[in-house]
Amino acid sequence: MQFISLTLKRVGFGVVLLLIVLILNFFLMHLAPGDIADTIAIDAGGADEEMMDAIRKDYGLDLPIWEQLLKYLAKVAVLDLGYSFYYNISVTDLILERLPATLLLVISAQLLAITVGVVLGVIAARNPQGITSHFVTVLALVGYSAPVFWTGIMLIILFSSILPIFPIGGLMDVSIEREGFAKMLDILHHLVLPSITLASIFVALYSRLARASMLDVLGSDYVRTAKAKGLSEFLVVYKHALRNALLPVVTMAGMVFSGVISGAVLVETVFSWPGLGTLAVQAILARDTPTILGILFFSSFVVVVANLLTDMLYRIIDPRIRTSND
Repeated sequence: MQFISLTLKRVGFGVVLLLIVLILNFFLMHLAPGDIADTIAIDAGGADEEMMDAIRKDYGLDLPIWEQLLKYLAKVAVLDLGYSFYYNISVTDLILERLPATLLLVISAQLLAITVGVVLGVIAARNPQGITSHFVTVLALVGYSAPVFWTGIMLIILFSSILPIFPIGGLMDVSIEREGFAKMLDILHHLVLPSITLASIFVALYSRLARASMLDVLGSDYVRTAKAKGLSEFLVVYKHALRNALLPVVTMAGMVFSGVISGAVLVETVFSWPGLGTLAVQAILARDTPTILGILFFSSFVVVVANLLTDMLYRIIDPRIRTSND
């Protein structure tokens, strides 16, 4: 019962946080110079003041800002994110249309980063003074230092000129019609470079964290007891020690999820990946406020849910937390 109570409390905090984010995003967007009327006027080659006022009236931009805010919050409360000025489509439909591509990129990059990072961290922890441990340290330094867009550009140069193995842009090859398994393979082929680029910085983070956590766990009493009982090193490391060593990694995975999403904006732009990141850049250039606010709200919602699920998973992995709180 206490677990349910704590979960509901965190859900309540999440709702309040989302409300605050909505209000802040709304005011920040309206503090920025220009609006959709300016974009329409530029696209039309110019417009007089009377036409600009008419455009703003059509889109409700002539109302006081507090009234616009209340109307916006009322719509979001019923999951209506508004209508895109630029794309002439519901913002919700627009986000749902681009969402699968972003989810595919983000989830694949996160899984790749966690898997490679944990494996490298465990190997390094088993021999702290070995070559692998030093390699992980250098990898972490390079991963932290290299901007994700620079990594993407370097991979494009490498695999477009030197080793033309992978496609360097888009979700799939539109020149050839594919269906079923062939289409899936084509998408995965296009996914390789963007996912490696997005995962690169987080591999460094998870490998260092897994190494430090594993070293701490391997020095604990219960691990020494397991070794004294004659258990093989494989069972001691991967069955007894790894489970507890994963706790900080799981926690960090939830905490940096927002970083993965923000990094996806740059990666999608570099690789012309048709996801929410590319949509956000296009909406910003077009001054499409409803679309920008919708993407910001959706991203905030995903981060809040990810943190909530991380907290629940943390309790599932570590029985001590369940025992002390439930």
